[in-house]
Formats: sequence, structure tokens, C-alpha cells
Amino acid sequence: MVQLGLIGLGKMGFNMRERLRAAGHEVVGYDRNPDVSDSASPADLVSKLSGPRIVWIMVPAGEPTRQTVIELGELLSEGDLVIDGGNSKFTDDKLNADLLAAKGIGYLDCGVSGGVWGKDNGYGLMVGGAASDVTRAMPIFDALRPDGPREEGFSHAGSVGAGHYAKMIHNGIEYGVMQAYAEGFELLEASKVVDDVPAVIKGWQRGTVVRSWLLDLLVRALDEDPDLDDLEGYVEDSGEGRWTLEEAVNHAVPAPVLSAALFARFSSRQKDSSAMRAVAALRNQFGGHSVKKAGS
Repeated sequence: MVQLGLIGLGKMGFNMRERLRAAGHEVVGYDRNPDVSDSASPADLVSKLSGPRIVWIMVPAGEPTRQTVIELGELLSEGDLVIDGGNSKFTDDKLNADLLAAKGIGYLDCGVSGGVWGKDNGYGLMVGGAASDVTRAMPIFDALRPDGPREEGFSHAGSVGAGHYAKMIHNGIEYGVMQAYAEGFELLEASKVVDDVPAVIKGWQRGTVVRSWLLDLLVRALDEDPDLDDLEGYVEDSGEGRWTLEEAVNHAVPAPVLSAALFARFSSRQKDSSAMRAVAALRNQFGGHSVKKAGS
């Protein structure tokens, strides 16, 4: 049994706490929502842990994570360990690790995949940091990862920053795979020869080379709403797709699929595209092609 402090009990943090407790570990959680929190503050959480302590952070990336790390740096002691399991940019990890190292506190970054299904299915974990710290936290990782061989749901990706870097690339790939399924769905819907689009997509779940968990989730969505008419085609991005493309540029790695998937999300937010108005105007100017007037 391992004792763990967990800061951030949102959609993923709450379920992670439940999975860890089901595995027999003691988890003391803190969240600004008192209805789910086990402690009144981060300081109260730390006071309930026995040393040497391990505290896992699951709060939004950027300034919220940075401020949490700074606060823990003041509350924890030499020999304690902090794990950032949020979607932080990998370049933030060295800053956080250096800040804590000055106080003798260890730091691991952990990319976590699994979403709201992780409580039952387990989470894919990608970790960066010192091997000794990874070994120390391994009972926690083993409880969170899916059942089965460790290497199929867990990786020690490298030094500090490697875990979040791996998760960033994972999310970039996810953008591309989702976009491919989405475009296939639209083509099937546009066809005059396919009568049952949900049945076709459901039929891909077994025996085909495009089967995947994302495909299973698309089937689930179509079971609930066969034409997806209840949804608006507006898609946000978490930031990791952008960071992935920045890295592609930095390393001169061609990434046309990932870039197209990200830009498709941008397009989804445009009710009226200035760029496409310009294209329409140009076609009208050079070829006399008809245009659709605003408001018609």
C-alpha cells in the first residue's frame, strides 16, 4: 500500500483517486470543490501525509500547474516527490523540476491517456524523470495502468519532460486519426449508394485494419445519434496539437496529416470564412463563376 496526495479531482483526477483506492492505496485528495475534497487546502493535504511524501498534480496546464508546484515547494520536505500528471507543455517540466530540486524534492512528469474511461479500463502512462523516482512511484503507476503486461500501458520515456513530450505526440496522432474517421463518415453520408452509414462503421469494429478504440467510441456516438444531428460541428483544441506542430517545424519533420487535422478544427469555428469569401470572389472575377450573396 502506498500513500498519495492528489491535487485536482476533476473528470480524470476524481476517477484516478477511485481506481487507486480500489487497488488498496491510501489517497488524500484536494480540490477547490469541497464536495469531492478530502482536505481543506494543499497545506492540509500535506499535513495528512507521512514522509517521505508523494503528491500527484492533476490541474490545468500552464499557470495553475506552475502555482501548484511553487506552493508544494514551500510545503514539502527534502526527499518528497511531485508528479505532474496534467497536460503541461514539456518545456515547463524542467522549470518545475529545477525549482523543486533546489529544495531536495523529486519531480516526475506523466502524460496520462484514458479520459473518463480510465477508471475501469486503466490509463496509458508516459513518464519522464529519474529512474529512482520512477521505481519509487511504480506501485502507483501499476495501479493506474491497464491490466496486463506493464510495457503495453506504461513507458518510462526518458528524462524530465519526456513523459509530456510523448503525450503531446500521442495527442497529435489522435487529432489525425479522429479527422480521418470524421472525413470517412462525411463521405459515407454524402454517398448515394450507402443506405446505412452507422452499420458500415460498426462493421469495421472487427477484422479490419482500421479498428480501434476511437472507432468504438464513434460507433457509440452513432448509436446514440445516428446522424450526429444533435451536435454542432464546432471543435476546440487543447493546445497539444499546436505544440506537436511546433515541434515538427523545429525538427523539420513533415507532418501534413497532423497539420491538416488541426487546421480542420480551426475551420470548424468559422461561421463565415473570410478566406473562402476571397476564393469565391476570385472564381467570380477570373471565370465568371456564380457566387452566393450574403443573406441569400
